[in-house]
Amino acid sequence: MSTYVLVHGAADRGWCWHLVADRLRALGHEVVAPDLPCDDDTAGFAEYAEAVVEAVGARTDLVVVGHSLGGYTAPIVAERLGARMLVLVAAMVPEPGERAMDMLANTGYQDETTDPDALLDVFYHDVPPELAAQAQAGERAQSTTPMTRPWPLAEWPRVPTRFLLCRDDRLFTADWLRGVVRARLGFDPDEMGGGHYIQLSRPVELAERLAAY
Repeated sequence: MSTYVLVHGAADRGWCWHLVADRLRALGHEVVAPDLPCDDDTAGFAEYAEAVVEAVGARTDLVVVGHSLGGYTAPIVAERLGARMLVLVAAMVPEPGERAMDMLANTGYQDETTDPDALLDVFYHDVPPELAAQAQAGERAQSTTPMTRPWPLAEWPRVPTRFLLCRDDRLFTADWLRGVVRARLGFDPDEMGGGHYIQLSRPVELAERLAAY
């Protein structure tokens, strides 16, 4: 069985994967879902990747999964550890030398969220209310340091890569992400229903999709 290395996104914590982790373990897999140092102003994506590598330790047969901004950290981890597979879920897709703060503009992203009070509806519209409340209560500060540094890889890692798009995502819309994945990774993404926090809204389905890979 595999070890799934689950990498969270901005201002988040490994907790967001706990329901997916439960299902993957029930299917016989091992799971590592560390907290990244996202509130540390001295840390960039290289340091984020180092935190994941340390958490993985000597484990092998790795499937690295990155969500949202975790799309910048997960490929670094996959390359360093020689992962068996890399899976991006509702994630940003970096290019060599690109700063995360520039990726959205470079890909024609249109931010339709202008009302801060609407963020709950954007991120958690299909998440059970009690889980959405727990997620919000655990949100952490997100340093801007990683966004200002060029992505450190010279090329996309030579690791088999899949992309799972969430058709009901209100943050990274399906139409935009389809174009990003085709342009930057050269293939069409896989798709499932659900919003941006798919690991909380449809954890069993997501886990089974990951296990099927």
